[in-house]
Amino acid sequence: MGKKPAVKKKQQATFFQKNRKMIYTAISAAAIILLLFVSNGKSLFGRGDNEGSLPSNFSASGENGSTLAPNFNLPAIDGRNLKLSDFKGKVVILDFWATWCPPCRRGIPDLIALKRKYGMRGFEIIGVSVDQDTKSDVVPFVRDYGINYPVVYADQSVTERYGGINSIPTSFIIDADGKIVASFTGLTEMSVYEDHIRKLLKLD
Repeated sequence: MGKKPAVKKKQQATFFQKNRKMIYTAISAAAIILLLFVSNGKSLFGRGDNEGSLPSNFSASGENGSTLAPNFNLPAIDGRNLKLSDFKGKVVILDFWATWCPPCRRGIPDLIALKRKYGMRGFEIIGVSVDQDTKSDVVPFVRDYGINYPVVYADQSVTERYGGINSIPTSFIIDADGKIVASFTGLTEMSVYEDHIRKLLKLD
């Protein structure tokens, strides 16, 4: 009985010697794959910085200077894909919202009015829906409220690029050069938006 562990160890040693090259090759391959995964993980999952991202200390409230707005390519409710870069040359309000959010619902009529008033003067609004479990409610909601501006579905990448959307509504005002000039968290007065819009469109 006492010799069995020794026999087992000898068999294990023999197996290792016979398969040493294969084992080393497998370990090396695994290490290379792990290194590539760590190095390229962001681009593999479509979350790289090639589209731009906000600095880690970005604060989504009030005036923010002129940070370049991260581009995105998101599915719109009409089936098309929409890029922020498609609207370069226009003043844009980017509004992160959801159908289940009371302040969002209260603010939408103001956004509709702003689009109606300034839409022909180089102004646009893009509604970015963060609905997940309620995603199926977005299209009926847009129809019932008479939303007159494009609405797209958010993904994790776009919320990360915009500093992490922790509260809604969160909105960003983007100038004709594609730079964020102001951002707001929470329900924002229509007059505040309008002051920025008129200034950026040079209507005052």
